[in-house]
Amino acid sequence: MVPGGLTKAQTATPEVQGIADQVKLELENKVNRTYEIFKAIIFKTQVVAGINYFIKVQVADADYVHLRVFQSLPYKHESPRLDGYQTGKTKDDPLVYF
Repeated sequence: MVPGGLTKAQTATPEVQGIADQVKLELENKVNRTYEIFKAIIFKTQVVAGINYFIKVQVADADYVHLRVFQSLPYKHESPRLDGYQTGKTKDDPLVYF
């Protein structure tokens, strides 16, 4: 892994799904939409002063969003923070830094 670089894409884990779930309501408020489906598919991470998670989330049969979620270092005891998102993505759109 290159310091500051993104890891290779990995299949989403229950931990990553939990991180996505914690920012779901915030995303729904920002895009003024409710998602019945909210399934983390793949993710990449970037080590900073904590971890940035880039997560591809399925929100409908053929509709995906990309999330950038910051998780601070454990000693800070802070919840994940939604730092960015991209809507209108497809299953095949690459998960890249944004």
